[in-house]
Amino acid sequence: MVRPTTIIEAPRLSARLGAKVILASETFQITGSFKFRAAFHLASHVPEKLIIAASSGNFGQALACACSMLGKASIIVMPANSAKVKIDAVREYGGAVELVDVRVKSRSERLAEIAEQHPEAYVASAYDDPFVIEGNASLGREIAALNYAFDSVVVPVGGGGLSAGIVKGISESGKRIAVIGSEPLLGNDAARSLRAGAVLANEAEPDTIADGARTLKLGRLNWEILREGLEGIIEIGESEIEEGTRLLFELANLKAEPTGALSIGALLCGPARFRDRTVCCVISGGNVDPAIYAKIISRA
Repeated sequence: MVRPTTIIEAPRLSARLGAKVILASETFQITGSFKFRAAFHLASHVPEKLIIAASSGNFGQALACACSMLGKASIIVMPANSAKVKIDAVREYGGAVELVDVRVKSRSERLAEIAEQHPEAYVASAYDDPFVIEGNASLGREIAALNYAFDSVVVPVGGGGLSAGIVKGISESGKRIAVIGSEPLLGNDAARSLRAGAVLANEAEPDTIADGARTLKLGRLNWEILREGLEGIIEIGESEIEEGTRLLFELANLKAEPTGALSIGALLCGPARFRDRTVCCVISGGNVDPAIYAKIISRA
């Protein structure tokens, strides 16, 4: 059911960034992001007929879609400030949405309440789940099989499901390619964790425009893979996240959500690290609120 990732050679973007940039875009994946890889793999492997999860949007709509395909039901806990386009999509794919004000109660707290009401359900993590990591590893294997001599792969980091999957998939392929994370500076728990050698958490859900990275901390399973598998993490300011989103639109004709543009933000923040190198930038998704997107791409 999973679509192969879309590979885009971007000469104008490469010229601007000073590196040979190859985009691995999941914006054309089913439900518009890499999350479908994880959601379908999980939903097709667990026996439960009801699956509940917390999500800012992309995993929620992917899980709702996968469950509908497989004749299962889903309940998705979402922050009240999630992009409307993502809330609407979860409902359109058949999922039941539970909105929570994260300033009052965390997603995980509300998820635990619903899980108690539905003991028959499978409680899925959007990132800290072996089925999720294995589903995302399929993208790592696809990248490793491409006919490019990549010096590095740059991947957005939120809870760690995608980055851990890519590390796992590339490792399984036998290729030796450096994997570098890109994370919002406002929610830099993963970068701080790598520096400290232990999982550290954000005090609250970070108020970053990269809504797919508004996580409190890395998952336990993800940390076990990333602490050894990542070469490093580049922390991205909000202006660079927006600039990356604009550059993908202007120079690669690609609509990406801010979280998906984090990998381009990494090249903007650390150009010397990538200069004259061949870099695969993972564009994780394209589900962005139209009004927010219009503001981003229209700013000079």
